[in-house]
Amino acid sequence: MEKKLRFGEYITIASMLFGLFFGAGNLIFPASMGQLAGHNVWQAIGGFLITGVGLPLLAVAALGVSRCGGLAELSSRVSRGYGMFFTCALYLTIGPFFAIPRCATVSFTVGVQPLLGEQQGAALPLLVFSLLFFGAALWFSLRPSNILTWVGKVLNPLFLACLGILVITALLRPAGAISAVEPQGAYAAAPFSTGFLEGYNTMDALAGLAFGIIVVNVVRGLGVRQPGAVAASTVKAGVFSSVIMAAIYIAITLVGAQSRGAYPASANGGEALAVIARHYFGTAGGLILALTVTFACLKTSVGLITSCGETFKALFPGRFTYKVWAIGFCTVSFLIANVGLNAILNYSLPVLMFLYPLAITLILLTLLGKVYQNDGRVYRWVTGFTLAAALFDFAKALAGALPAAVSAALHLDAAVEFAGRWLPLFGLGLGWVCPAAVGFVIGFVLHKTGRAAARAN
Repeated sequence: MEKKLRFGEYITIASMLFGLFFGAGNLIFPASMGQLAGHNVWQAIGGFLITGVGLPLLAVAALGVSRCGGLAELSSRVSRGYGMFFTCALYLTIGPFFAIPRCATVSFTVGVQPLLGEQQGAALPLLVFSLLFFGAALWFSLRPSNILTWVGKVLNPLFLACLGILVITALLRPAGAISAVEPQGAYAAAPFSTGFLEGYNTMDALAGLAFGIIVVNVVRGLGVRQPGAVAASTVKAGVFSSVIMAAIYIAITLVGAQSRGAYPASANGGEALAVIARHYFGTAGGLILALTVTFACLKTSVGLITSCGETFKALFPGRFTYKVWAIGFCTVSFLIANVGLNAILNYSLPVLMFLYPLAITLILLTLLGKVYQNDGRVYRWVTGFTLAAALFDFAKALAGALPAAVSAALHLDAAVEFAGRWLPLFGLGLGWVCPAAVGFVIGFVLHKTGRAAARAN
């Protein structure tokens, strides 16, 4: 008889999945969004929840429903070469190039650096902190079989306890009325689409494609074997996790918006959280925030290092052991972390603007696969059109990150001008939507005509 998971087991898996997702960006971006959105906060939250909660849930569901052995197998439905390219690009982005170093630098910048007083921006404290941070992350990561215990039962509860003290206090004693706060920047004219794009920065839809297989393996480890039951259990655990994430996102965003009643908008979400913590708890608030951010980022780093190590071991069998991959990724992350948070944030955005459309279309194509029997032609046409359009989004974001002289030398402005003229929704950062739809129509028509021809023969 097929085993069914108990409610407590679902909650533990959901806690683990939430712990893997909720890290550096999940704290700082909602706080900043709340401050900037002002009384448009609910429209912004609506857009943010789609990409920050909805897409990660769909990504986990897609891995469960597809019954694939991981992202490489799933993305290879486009082609084997594309599967290798997309898997490596995604894991390096959510791994040692951007997300893992960001975990360490956010922990330092938000939680530790304010406690150092005059040593703001000092390189040596960051070096020492990141060395200790990645030492701890590596210790947990070298024990991947215990990830359910480390993240779900130890690190995540500690993080939630620290965060709960700060957020509940702020909600019960608001610093100001949200209705009186004027929105700033893009949140004044287009709060929903701006919030939608802000959700990209969490990297959670990308991480969902990576973490989905971890949940599948944990479910199997608890005794669920039948593929349909594994898929259903994975989706159910993902729903529980998403509810927790949505509630905390909303709370942090509202706290950020309320803080504008007493303080101006901060330069980033990290500074906003630091200001809020000091407002309610004084010096002790800095310590609470330091613990909250460090636990949040440490548990996410453990999940990312584990996922990257196991994935690259499978992609390149016989090259290196999991231990070597984990140590290598920790070393690269340590080195990149020491370039500083601002540099990491600046250069991660162009990559995210390129990868997110490809991830979104892969997720949707997987979930709709029964409509066209997962015909590779549909995958290829949608992905091809989406990739071409995403390159323009990449160029636009890169133009904003590079010095003006470098951007001009690469002729990025000409590419952006061309896309703005011919791609609908490009100005909103959604220039890939219409090309993807066209690709789907072409692929679906080819699928139908191919089936008709096969029946005729």
